[in-house]
Amino acid sequence: MPEAGLPDFAADLARALDALEAPRVDIPVIQPAEPFLDMAGEDLRRRIFLTESETGESLCLRPEFTIPVCRAHIAENVATPRRYSYLGQVFRQRREGGNEFYQAGVEDLGEPDEARADARAVSEARSLIAQLTPGADLKIILGDQSVFEAVVAGLGLPAGWQKRLIHAFGNGPALDAMIARLANPDASAQPDASVAGFLARGDVAGLEAHIEQVMQETGYSTHASRSPAEIAARLIGKQALDATRLSPGALDALKAFLALDVAFDRAAPALSDFARHAGLDISLAQQAFEARLDALSERGEDLSSIRWRAAFGRPLDYYTGLVFEISAGAHNLVLAGGGRYDRLMELLGAQEPIPAVGFSLWLDRIESVRAGK
Repeated sequence: MPEAGLPDFAADLARALDALEAPRVDIPVIQPAEPFLDMAGEDLRRRIFLTESETGESLCLRPEFTIPVCRAHIAENVATPRRYSYLGQVFRQRREGGNEFYQAGVEDLGEPDEARADARAVSEARSLIAQLTPGADLKIILGDQSVFEAVVAGLGLPAGWQKRLIHAFGNGPALDAMIARLANPDASAQPDASVAGFLARGDVAGLEAHIEQVMQETGYSTHASRSPAEIAARLIGKQALDATRLSPGALDALKAFLALDVAFDRAAPALSDFARHAGLDISLAQQAFEARLDALSERGEDLSSIRWRAAFGRPLDYYTGLVFEISAGAHNLVLAGGGRYDRLMELLGAQEPIPAVGFSLWLDRIESVRAGK
């Protein structure tokens, strides 16, 4: 019997997933909350339904499948490459369309040919959506976090600023605000006057002693919070970051990169022209980018129908490379999304690096497009 609440096309989708040679995996609805809170990103963190076990462990209703599929793979200690598919409910607060909805998808773990794995993820997602929404005008948009990271690194920014920018990738307003601060550092973001003097003199020992005194006077325990030395180091680092200014040339280069928006069959020369004019060596990222382009072409995908936007990202912190979405319908609903997440497996406890890429389908949105909405 089909699961209650599943759309009428779910059986067709299940058969299509089976044909992808990605065995179905059963993931419990109740999950430990910590991995999602630590690794999923602010947007998802705010939407998680949290609860506790009898022993006080923080738990949640399953908000997505990628993290629990990866955890299950690690727990079973099976060899890679390994592919998994899934079909089930996820739960997110304040979601337009309801707090409970169905997702399906594929996670591809351990495939060493990353370009081919990326191309397969995009191609399989497009094929599934095309089968489920016949006649729909599909729009595919790609981004690449690894290319953005290479550009940011090439600009010579401090590591702290690189981390800030990478964390904001895909969040247009946040990224714009950071770029504005790099163009004109905020002079109003000054520390307390008693701290500013120590920072101005470079008196680290004096700053640590001052912090320790304040902590004692206010009743903060150094055993329950950061030590004076740790707090001092953070203040010094923050001062350096707040004072950092991006040169006009570097600022223009960053803006020029983020403005790139072309059909994918023209993306490689556009990226090459940008790197040459900006004087940046991002050759390793370019090679991986072009290998993925070639792999998509080999799969018969129409590159001219795919859009590459340099500023495009997805609101999940674990992505490291390719990101993509497929949309359709009168309201341009996002029906599928995915990307590469090479660091996630180690963060979840894998003993060695495992390259990984995957995608999810939103079944309620697919149903809306099928209904002509």
